[in-house]
Amino acid sequence: MKVFWGLGKCLTLMFWLVVLVNLFNPLINPFHLLVNLAGSLLLLTHVLELLLFNGSLKGRAHPWRDRLQILLVGMFHLNTIAAPAISETPHA
Repeated sequence: MKVFWGLGKCLTLMFWLVVLVNLFNPLINPFHLLVNLAGSLLLLTHVLELLLFNGSLKGRAHPWRDRLQILLVGMFHLNTIAAPAISETPHA
């Protein structure tokens, strides 16, 4: 699964590179509009993910670095964060 998450991160970063290149050197019509629309929707999705999972980042060693990675790659970073261990309580 680590290969899958790493590949997803790489592809997402390559998409952000295409969006940045499109801002400075627009693609042909209508592709520049579609890339800008897809980039803005992805940014909106990542901001919503950041707002939803912000509470789970408070106990992390570097929460601001985690927030930046969530803004860049979204769920691909959230799935690599280890879930807190659930302590099992004995039943009476």
